[in-house]
Amino acid sequence: MWRKQITMNKNVIIAQSGGPSPVINNTLRGIIETCKMFPDKFEKIYGGWHGIEGVLKEELLDLSAQQEEEISLLRTTPAAGSIGTCRYKLKAAQTEDMERVIQVLKSHNVGYFFYIGGNDSMDTANKIAKLAHERGLALIAVGGSKTIDNDVGDSEFKLVDHTPGYGSVARFWAYNVQNANEENLGSSPADPVLVMQVMGRKIGFIPAAARLADPKRQLPLQIYMPESKLSLAELTDNVNDELVKSKRCLVIVSEGFDVGDIGEAKDSFGHTEFSASMFTAQQVIVNHLNKVGIKAKGMARGQVVGTDQRDTMIYASTVDLDEAYKVGQNAVVIALEHGSGYMSTILRRPGLIYNVDYDKVPLDVVANSEREFPKHWIAANKMDVTDDFVKYARPLIGEDWVSVPVINGVQRFARFEQIFAGQKLPKYNLQAGK
Repeated sequence: MWRKQITMNKNVIIAQSGGPSPVINNTLRGIIETCKMFPDKFEKIYGGWHGIEGVLKEELLDLSAQQEEEISLLRTTPAAGSIGTCRYKLKAAQTEDMERVIQVLKSHNVGYFFYIGGNDSMDTANKIAKLAHERGLALIAVGGSKTIDNDVGDSEFKLVDHTPGYGSVARFWAYNVQNANEENLGSSPADPVLVMQVMGRKIGFIPAAARLADPKRQLPLQIYMPESKLSLAELTDNVNDELVKSKRCLVIVSEGFDVGDIGEAKDSFGHTEFSASMFTAQQVIVNHLNKVGIKAKGMARGQVVGTDQRDTMIYASTVDLDEAYKVGQNAVVIALEHGSGYMSTILRRPGLIYNVDYDKVPLDVVANSEREFPKHWIAANKMDVTDDFVKYARPLIGEDWVSVPVINGVQRFARFEQIFAGQKLPKYNLQAGK
């Protein structure tokens, strides 16, 4: 069976794809440090510079040549600046790209390929694993799970309980809603309504995390996930009902909440890029509320948080950081003990005390997978979540603040030396860009 193929090539490529997260670099660190524990199994460790694009362009950052201090600092370095990420997708028709990947892997004696990312990234890892097997190339390909949306895997949580990245973004919103409430509480005579837009194109895990700010439901808080299927008119009625009751209202709305055409931009995966679009759901809602009028003095105001919800280290969950690292470690263990064609995953143990196991799931099962937000976690009024969701998400945001190194008042992030492997192949232009 090809998944248990043993490779004699010992060089390693690690790459990552898709949107960044506060903890993605700790998965990278977990893979690097674990590979270094087995010098008889792994030799040179390379980083694909900006994901699969770097592999195709033969831009391989020498991670073995980096200082240990810089690798250690990956723990508290957010986003993906260390080796870069991309949104380039390997499609079946891109035969030139496929052939180029094989050429690069062969030229650099690569026997192990680790790809960190979400569902589309796992599709890329799966394609490379299968192609290598078909070509008789001794390659072991393993995925490391990552996505802030928490949408990888199954809706029953049997394959993937949650993905690294989600816990930190959930913590970001729990704390930002708390702080926004303090603002709204003080300024409500003039600004009774605050509409905050949250990431989440098609699934509601991120907006749902706003409830973690107020698990006892003491705040005038309304949460609108994509799954709510409520209209702008219904949202308006709900807000006015809360204004009559509480004189103020906090509205958390997913970027994917349907407010009509907002001039959506698309990325190369075909996903809507709301932060790069002409308008936002939040703008439409605020404009509408102020146009039709609200049942309180003052105006509705809005706040659109951008990429800082996925790249701000001070909000990172220590639980998320530790799990991200272990997902990376587990990816290496999978490569050594089980072979090619798997993704490293987190499974929750049953019981009242939160604990997890690190397991594996076949890449072809999770490639392009999209779980759904459980319907029983959506409140009957469709503008809140149930206590069962709170029980699920609460352990993921942790307790304490992460300690980020600061030098001269500035955060100290990992900075790799730009040492690249010597190029052995002709220059290559990405097939999708031709």
